[in-house]
Amino acid sequence: MAERLKIGVVGAGIGARHVEGVIANPDLFEIAVICDLDLDRARTLANAAGARPESEFTALIDDPALDIIDICLPPNLHFPFSLRVLEAGKHLVVEKPMAGSLAEIDQLMAVARSRSRMIFPVFQYRFGHGVMKLKHLIGAGITGKPYVATVETHWNRQAPYYSVPWRGKFATELGGAVLSHAIHAHDLLTWIMGPAIEVAAFTGVRVNPIETEDCAAIALKLQSGAMATSSITLGSAGEISRLRFCFENLTAESSLEPYKPGEEPWSFVPRGGATVDQIQQALADFDAGSQNFARYFQLMHGAIGKGAPPPVAAADGRASIELATAIYHASSSGEVVRLPLAPAHPGYSGWLP
Repeated sequence: MAERLKIGVVGAGIGARHVEGVIANPDLFEIAVICDLDLDRARTLANAAGARPESEFTALIDDPALDIIDICLPPNLHFPFSLRVLEAGKHLVVEKPMAGSLAEIDQLMAVARSRSRMIFPVFQYRFGHGVMKLKHLIGAGITGKPYVATVETHWNRQAPYYSVPWRGKFATELGGAVLSHAIHAHDLLTWIMGPAIEVAAFTGVRVNPIETEDCAAIALKLQSGAMATSSITLGSAGEISRLRFCFENLTAESSLEPYKPGEEPWSFVPRGGATVDQIQQALADFDAGSQNFARYFQLMHGAIGKGAPPPVAAADGRASIELATAIYHASSSGEVVRLPLAPAHPGYSGWLP
């Protein structure tokens, strides 16, 4: 039987979704602590998870029994809290965005290496059955050359959403729709078609009276030679997330579910060198298994306990911030930004105005 790892979750908001994924793997994990400044909120989630509630983060740092601390806090707190986790010798799970700059991420990765600990950025959309099928078809050699992709993150955010004090402000949210809303879709794009090497972008505040952007139009050239566009707004009447990938031998399109675009149903339409039968045959040995947070934490346990590949590597979290940095710099400068970004790049230490 695998060793059960003990995990503490900091932040009982989105942290509740993480808890669901952890308790879906009862043989692998024990949720030991739920921490939130609002002790009543921590207690409610802790009671459901069979954990103890805490309101002081130091209690988790000082707990020698904890193997992992999971940071689910507002974005501006990710870096300082993550740094303390790693310096305490714990493995780190950290919600998006991983940090507020490439410089901060490189510091976190250096500390993790020095303590022989792992960083697990959270991109659970990768583990929806629909997008996992596309990844399986790519691995089976069915798709052929990637051509183009389109990404739409069209959501609806109005005044009640921004009544939460840390939202809509650069000092606390760090960025707007590019960083907080489309980051998952951009991760899926690059996970499927490869990293970006050139970025052009426009961003703007058009929907809400906030500091951070709520609309964007982005063009990307990918290392694979494919090209992609990303359209983002928080002023859509109906909420959708849609990813459409055109390959040499098939076109894949996601579901429209705004918060679960990786999940079924996906469509795979053949062209050129592929047929419906070939696609179905290739998917016949697809292992559905668990998905989303449940699969994420399952794979995380294997990475810690058995040295298996992590569900999402620290380098993947860094790449998501590098792309966000490029988008913000392209928008503010009017330049086409080329990646990777060197430490000498003006955005390396952050993009805040």
